[in-house]
Amino acid sequence: MDASRPTTTPPHAPTRLATLLAAELRAARTDIVRRWLDRIVARVTVDQNLLFPTDELLDHVPLLVDGIAAYVESEGVDLEGHGPVEGKAMELGALRHAQGFDAYQILKEHEILSGILFTYLGEALARMPAEVVTPDAVARVWRRVAEATDDIRQATMTHFLRVSSEQVRQREERLRRFNRMVSHELKNRVGAIRGASTLLGEPWLEPAQRERFLRIIAQNGEGLQRVLENLTALSRLEGDSRRQRNVLLPQAAAEVIRQLRDAAKLGGIEVRIDPDIPTVEVDAAAVELCLANYISNAIKYADPKKPERFVDVSGELIVPTSTREGELIVRVRDNGIGVPPKAREHLFEQFFRAHNDSVTAEGTGLGLNIVQETVASLGGRSWAEFPPEGGSVFAFSLPSRREEDAAAAGTRRPEVTPEINEAPAAG
Repeated sequence: MDASRPTTTPPHAPTRLATLLAAELRAARTDIVRRWLDRIVARVTVDQNLLFPTDELLDHVPLLVDGIAAYVESEGVDLEGHGPVEGKAMELGALRHAQGFDAYQILKEHEILSGILFTYLGEALARMPAEVVTPDAVARVWRRVAEATDDIRQATMTHFLRVSSEQVRQREERLRRFNRMVSHELKNRVGAIRGASTLLGEPWLEPAQRERFLRIIAQNGEGLQRVLENLTALSRLEGDSRRQRNVLLPQAAAEVIRQLRDAAKLGGIEVRIDPDIPTVEVDAAAVELCLANYISNAIKYADPKKPERFVDVSGELIVPTSTREGELIVRVRDNGIGVPPKAREHLFEQFFRAHNDSVTAEGTGLGLNIVQETVASLGGRSWAEFPPEGGSVFAFSLPSRREEDAAAAGTRRPEVTPEINEAPAAG
């Protein structure tokens, strides 16, 4: 006899206890998944229908329990070869990535699943005939359950990390394009300043020409400052999110308005904050960067023919439902000259300026693209709306699923449905 083989139970042959407990798992699979779902919901503010957003996924998640049951009673079967189980585990990894879960949360939810399974099996063990509950049989079942849950966790995490890696690759490509774009902008600005400053030293220069070159230097200097401020804000976004400075949305909006008050006053523009704007915490660097670009554009393209010119900042908190995830939407509305229809689909492109031929306004063509890149990196989106009464609405959204955000949703208002031009996905 081969001494390396166990003498109690032949390989590939399940013990009676394994067969009985596997049957218990299959019979209770829906209840087990429900317990798991309830425990996850208790940890994050996500609607149950969003945790498993399709009937197909919710109906087939019990396949994970079926796979564990099959693994328990089949000593020689490798769970990796169980296609439906592995497929559902991978699907769950992709879903959790899309929902903004991090690796720790995924590992924790699988730890919860393991705990629920062992608790249930412990309850089922008390119902088993005494003669089948031997220490060896119990140890083998427990080992197989641990191995099965570990395989499921690995399949989920591997696919989650694969999707995350692809997102990082796409973001790196966006950053390379952004770096090329910024380098081009800085080079042009510095070249204009150097050229104008050199000409200022020429003795033949007339006073009007000297004034023109001084304006060129001042304008390009201000442009350099804006680009550097944007880069500084973006560098803060790259840091560990746990070190990011969070402020309330009204405070972020007020800070941006304070920074732009001189420009607004010069143009006779009233910049207002909706008193019902949600008082939720936001990342200061990201939101202030986006609002600064939107509001400065609204000031720049105000309609001089209108006796009253305004820019309104508002927000809307959408709580999770069965059809959509929670998100915070911030809108900047103005009664300015608007955007020509032919230019709307290009608004968020690099270096694009909608009014190059018709309006004289200083700008780099970078602002809206920076907003797009910023909110995309945080899982949000950016877009423009064009109400029938004129003017423009530039908006961005950020994911929101915290309990504190949900508590602030009392100011939720009906959505408007004007013409919308959403920025294309970055990358």
